[in-house]
Amino acid sequence: MPNNEAVCKIEHHAVMFALLSKNIMEQFNGDGKEAILKAVTKYGNERGARMAQNALDNGDELTVMANQAYGEWKPDYDGQMVFGRIRTEPTLQTFISKCAWCEAWKDHDLLEYGKYYCVDIDNAVFQGFRSDFVCTPLTESLSFGGDRCDFDWGEPLTEEEVVKLDEKKKELGTTCMKDFNYHTAHLLHSISNTLLEELGENAQDAIDKAKREFADKFGNEYLEVLEKSYI
Repeated sequence: MPNNEAVCKIEHHAVMFALLSKNIMEQFNGDGKEAILKAVTKYGNERGARMAQNALDNGDELTVMANQAYGEWKPDYDGQMVFGRIRTEPTLQTFISKCAWCEAWKDHDLLEYGKYYCVDIDNAVFQGFRSDFVCTPLTESLSFGGDRCDFDWGEPLTEEEVVKLDEKKKELGTTCMKDFNYHTAHLLHSISNTLLEELGENAQDAIDKAKREFADKFGNEYLEVLEKSYI
């Protein structure tokens, strides 16, 4: 990668979504909100399906353990996110008590719009991985004013699976992970397509405005890198 090429982080991913959400909701009001929620679900499904394909390509069954192992991203630095397990049986429950997305939305005064990402993203990724899986939020999310995000994944992780999960993560390393140039480009592509499908050609005005505001915040090079980061 050239030294002068922009490198997106979680902040850029978070802000791109929030700007799309803001502009589409300002233009289309309630219809815009419904469209953005549908767009998040579709985007999450696509991510989950990609994770599932990676697992299948490696000969792994589509289990909750595999879902936890085949994550496609990691925090930008240690301490940026705080998350862990509450329990593993009778169902796996996890928590997030510090979220880089939520912090980015607050820093850019976009929490009001960014929070709609949290409504279904975890369940959408989970169901994209396997359609009969359901991830249930147990608390009000951080972005909606909760103390932390707790989730129930509907299936157990046995003691044996916990050991296998750690082994699988070490085996995979970062081989199935993608950088945030890719993730942000995928987000922009997927969300935009769904907004256009749901709201028609007029949605392009809001999408273009969001892209301009993104470039104004971070520089044109951060927008330009997205054009070649996702196919």
